Amino acid sequence: MEKHSDVLIIGGGIIGLACAYYLAKAGQKVRLIEQNTVGADTAASYGNCGLLFISHLLPLCAPGTIRQELKRWLQGRSPLYIKLSSDMKRFMWLFNFARKCNDAHLHHAIRAKAAICSHSISLLETLLKEEQIECDWEEKGVLMVFKSPSEMQKYGRTNNLLKPYGLEAVSLIGDELFDMEPALGKDIYGAWLHKKDSHLRPDKLLSAWHRILLKMGVTIEENCRLEALIAGDRHIQKAQTADGAYSADMYVLAAGAWTSQLTRQLKLNLPVQPGKGYSLTMPRPMVCPTIPCYFNELSVAATPWQSGFRLGGTMEFSGFNFDILARRIQNLTAAAAQYLSAPIGEPAMEEWVGMRPMVYDDLPIIDRAPHHHNLVVATGHGMQGLSMATSTGKLVSEIITGRKPHIDPAAFAIRRFKG
Repeated sequence: MEKHSDVLIIGGGIIGLACAYYLAKAGQKVRLIEQNTVGADTAASYGNCGLLFISHLLPLCAPGTIRQELKRWLQGRSPLYIKLSSDMKRFMWLFNFARKCNDAHLHHAIRAKAAICSHSISLLETLLKEEQIECDWEEKGVLMVFKSPSEMQKYGRTNNLLKPYGLEAVSLIGDELFDMEPALGKDIYGAWLHKKDSHLRPDKLLSAWHRILLKMGVTIEENCRLEALIAGDRHIQKAQTADGAYSADMYVLAAGAWTSQLTRQLKLNLPVQPGKGYSLTMPRPMVCPTIPCYFNELSVAATPWQSGFRLGGTMEFSGFNFDILARRIQNLTAAAAQYLSAPIGEPAMEEWVGMRPMVYDDLPIIDRAPHHHNLVVATGHGMQGLSMATSTGKLVSEIITGRKPHIDPAAFAIRRFKG
């Protein structure tokens, strides 16, 4: 016998949990199915650096990105790795990424990301306070750290793009910087401080949100792998799993990097590629940063919590490959050694990889499926799922309940991929 609910959410990562929360608050009877366990280490947000990066508005496909990464690659310091493959979908993804590296898309993406990130951070702050969630959340900003004077000066152009959104950073050089953050190495030239950024421990947030959803009456089915979405005439009839069938009035597909595999059977081709990221979690070093740092020249983040310390970075396009490559972990520690006076806490507690859902225009997909009116897709948040989750969940709830959207959803529509 099929189990029925008002809304069935497929995916128990940060986006799926956010959708469940706001739908339950709107009075919907919600069921969520997750192929592993909620908050498991396979979730893309589980092992990231927990940066609520509201200032990180420039898309990856910015003008000059390809030239910059080629230069880094030749110097042996690129965080990007692309496995050569005959996969045509990956080739087309990269081709379209290159097409989007232009000024028009840059300004379009900044506007769209500013709207969703600013609302999302505000909603998250309310959530943490109202639900009394303990997840090492601190509002200390983020330091964009530079060794090169020219690279720091170049970031000033990025800072100018952020000014219209009230997100400009403060420039810190010399004693002013080292007084603020003594953990930095003495050969650091300077940093830009983004005061409105914050950070938390994502695994703690996932665990707490899971408990809250259960208290709200959300039914959560773990270790429940979706086998197929059974479609009728312009609508989804049921979700078939190894444990049986589930039906609902509405369906939300929030399966992260796996989304395009599931929509393919519906003849809905979404340009979502898995972007593999790495992190290393350890005890706090003897001289631990007090403020999260982003080592801009090497694209590595370092986040301090009261409960530990984490380094994270890299972007690897190699399919769904969960192997942890020792050289990628070594790149993280080598980067920290260049920027911090005491970069490593011993012993390492956890080496991790996760699959980020990457769309070539670096904007999420939050929209009804064009040929299945009772299916809403929420995916493609790239490296900012944590920063966009609450606003995404609220927007999905508004789409399903017919309420006025709190942000303009046009930039996140599926129709942008046509033509």
